[in-house]
Amino acid sequence: QVQFVESGGGLVQPGGSLRLSCAASTNIITFWRMGWYRQAPGLQREWVADILPGGTTNYGDSVKGRFTISRDNAKNTVYLQMNSLKPEDTAVYYCNRSPLGWLDWGRGTQVTVSS
Repeated sequence: QVQFVESGGGLVQPGGSLRLSCAASTNIITFWRMGWYRQAPGLQREWVADILPGGTTNYGDSVKGRFTISRDNAKNTVYLQMNSLKPEDTAVYYCNRSPLGWLDWGRGTQVTVSS
């Protein structure tokens, strides 16, 4: 059973930056397309970005140019660098396989963008 542990969230002012981390319990994620997702209060979970095993990346329109996804296969970790944050980026952020084949979701990490 693969477990995901997300971290790095917090409270940041508009225009600020955060770097999220997703640590997996096994190195099998090296072979997987991995994604970041987010869920704001009252809304459905939303796909944000993903990265293929070879490093090719894809982004949702709302974050393109501001967020960067990366991975360190030696550490079984996927990252999300978030710059130029906006209040509408406020959500709980999760990682999992992408775009389907989801495993059990982790607890996520809360990102709040507010002045």
